[in-house]
Amino acid sequence: MALWEYKVITSGKGGFASPALLEKFLNDLGKEDWEIIEFRTLPDNPLAFSGLARRPTQRDWTLEDAAAAAARTEAEKLRAEFEAKFKAATGASAAGTADDASETGDKPPHDETFRRPRDTERDLDPTAPDEETFEVPEEEELPTFFDAIRPHMRRNQRGPGLSVSIEYLVKKFDMLESDLIGALKECGLTIPANENEPPAYVEYDGDLYWVNVNRQKQLFINTREKPRPVFRVVQAARVGPEPTEETASRGAEPDSTSSTSPAATEARVEAAAAPVSLPAGPELLDKLRPMMRRSRGGWSGSLNFLSRALKCRETDLQAALGLLGLQLADGGGEKLPPVELGDFLYWLNKDGRGLTWINAREKTEEKEPAAASGNPPPAAEASGEKQPELPLAAAAVPATPDAADRPTNATLAAVRLLLKETKTGAVAGKVDRLAGELGKPAEEFLAALIAAGLKAPEKPREKPVFVEHAGEIFWLNKNAKDELWLNAKASKYADKPGGDEGGRKAGRTRSRKKENG
Repeated sequence: MALWEYKVITSGKGGFASPALLEKFLNDLGKEDWEIIEFRTLPDNPLAFSGLARRPTQRDWTLEDAAAAAARTEAEKLRAEFEAKFKAATGASAAGTADDASETGDKPPHDETFRRPRDTERDLDPTAPDEETFEVPEEEELPTFFDAIRPHMRRNQRGPGLSVSIEYLVKKFDMLESDLIGALKECGLTIPANENEPPAYVEYDGDLYWVNVNRQKQLFINTREKPRPVFRVVQAARVGPEPTEETASRGAEPDSTSSTSPAATEARVEAAAAPVSLPAGPELLDKLRPMMRRSRGGWSGSLNFLSRALKCRETDLQAALGLLGLQLADGGGEKLPPVELGDFLYWLNKDGRGLTWINAREKTEEKEPAAASGNPPPAAEASGEKQPELPLAAAAVPATPDAADRPTNATLAAVRLLLKETKTGAVAGKVDRLAGELGKPAEEFLAALIAAGLKAPEKPREKPVFVEHAGEIFWLNKNAKDELWLNAKASKYADKPGGDEGGRKAGRTRSRKKENG
């Protein structure tokens, strides 16, 4: 029955530098009669492994083995006798010769079936040389530089592939840094000057290698698999708009393979923005009016929007309107009077952003108010055009019983018809609403009321200023929502023939407190 001895075999954590070194290691095991019974490799490195090997220490007895052992014993005896005779012939002492002969003759036969135990302490070190069979390999048998550094590379934490620092390789290979950098240059790798320099790739055995330097001036060797092409780049044909009759007449046929130079692009933009034939005369205004938006007292629209709606240039539209007499005023600041065309009044103005607007409003008959005033109410106007001012009162006077002796306030007479009755028996209206119904801006309408003697309060609980007209008193007040209202109600002195000065002052003061409260 055979007796076995076992040994754990491994390549170490980094593995062998090349397949040739791995093969030599396995062949040496076979020469020493080691049998590998377990062999496992790492998934990411086939040159790194661990395993178990065994070999017999005593073989089973056979006739052939016994005959071979007897022959070896006889040969050993003959060799010993021959050695003794040779020593005697050289003049050695008889005693020494006899002792040697007796020692040799009495030596028990050596059993070749038992192998001498071998020291296996350094077998786990893949870099330890074999003292018995180690031979210095020739230069052709050494691994290449790329094969030698590959087992020491680890996964790159800041990019694809694997990497290893020069400092690590210097310690691992036990060589000078200058010698290692020289080997890098001889292999075709380029040492970058700084961290921002683009990498210079070299290819070896289907992999890409390059060197980079970090902010701490440390050099790293990197590798990754050479990317395989998955597509090829082809030039696509440009598709342009369908040709129209107008572009065909202008010679601007679209070309799918036309140049993309700035000059060609500008030419295509000019062709796309070519003006269409605009209607002449009032037909142009009839076409524009449905596109304009409703404003206070009329309609308005920017030439920028209208030109895009008509698919023409803004300058061409403004030129066509100029033929109808619609022009912008010069830089003097005065606005031109509106142009009467048909049943509408038209004019141009420019807003704060520099956009040009066209405005329109209907011509309306002036209506006489139901009050005793013979002045008509102002007509509605569109925004941006100066209109005749509202008729103003000659002066603002306090409410007195002798109102018949005062001149008629046409402004209050005109606006009195627009006031609505409230729950308290008075009449009132918000200033913004009244200005819109009269077709005037709120600022201009408020200025007319102030000119009539009223005062716009700065805060809600401020005491108002009263102005009497046609037996009623008018005043302005501001509510909690910061809205300005015009109020009116019958004057308590309208039916009294007279009264002393103190009574009028007292009554006026009480009226203020009541109305303001």
